[in-house]
Amino acid sequence: MARLTITLSDEKHRALKQVAARRGTTIGAIIEESLDQAGVKSEEDAVAILERAWRNATEAMGDMTEAQVTDWAVDEVRDYRRQRHERMDDDPANAH
Repeated sequence: MARLTITLSDEKHRALKQVAARRGTTIGAIIEESLDQAGVKSEEDAVAILERAWRNATEAMGDMTEAQVTDWAVDEVRDYRRQRHERMDDDPANAH
């Protein structure tokens, strides 16, 4: 596992420590969770997700053309990102 040094304002660092304490977790775990929510993935994970999505879409959409399936997949990703953004906006831990 890699180690990383970041610079935060004292206020952000204090808030991060408080959230970690409230959740009974570590600052590192909160950062990992935030990266997951932001969609940060390794290339290998991203390829696996795309392959799984393509298989599911082609099975579900049977007689659609490749372009139609691609359009559908793009719409699904946009919907997912919008919903994730809304969830993050509703999470009190993300309050500024």
